Amino acid sequence: MSSIPMRPDVPFSAPPERSDAARNRERLLSAARDLVAEYGADALTMDALACKAHVGKGTVFRRFGSRAGLMMSLLSDSEAEFQHGFMFGPPPLGPGAPARDRLVAFGEGRIYFILENGELLKAAGAATRNRFDVPATVLSHRHMEVLLREAGIPDPWVMAMTLTYALDPERIVDDVRTRGISPKRLTDSWRELVTRLVGGA
Repeated sequence: MSSIPMRPDVPFSAPPERSDAARNRERLLSAARDLVAEYGADALTMDALACKAHVGKGTVFRRFGSRAGLMMSLLSDSEAEFQHGFMFGPPPLGPGAPARDRLVAFGEGRIYFILENGELLKAAGAATRNRFDVPATVLSHRHMEVLLREAGIPDPWVMAMTLTYALDPERIVDDVRTRGISPKRLTDSWRELVTRLVGGA
């Protein structure tokens, strides 16, 4: 379906990480999670992480490259689990269900994923030059494009981008936390959108 790796921060050809390097990486990520839990994602900077983890700032940059890279690493395990679900998991999210049912399940799952990881997703998007080029976003777009094409939707690439906008993390987090819209209203709206779209194909 796609050549985009599920774990974009770890290429398939990468050699196994040394055990000491893996421990140091997890120590940094644990300190980063603590900062997010205590102060929010906006407070997670490379300087703050270096201070929290008692390492030099250069160590943090060598490990993650940038603040966007740090955010992606924090999200990596959760993203990989979600991606595995829609690529290989049981239907209706995974293969084996009609395209409409898979699109509905994808959007519903993504909405709850965003609400669980919203602050990190927003911060990752803000720290990235183009959030639509993030590998996880590209893979999600490609997945929806394939399902839309299977359902007979004209111009599935553009329509998949339209649906990507509907699942924008910043908007969904704002809808729930600021506007008081319940997650169920969002998932019901997504289901109605997909049903009308695919039903009219």
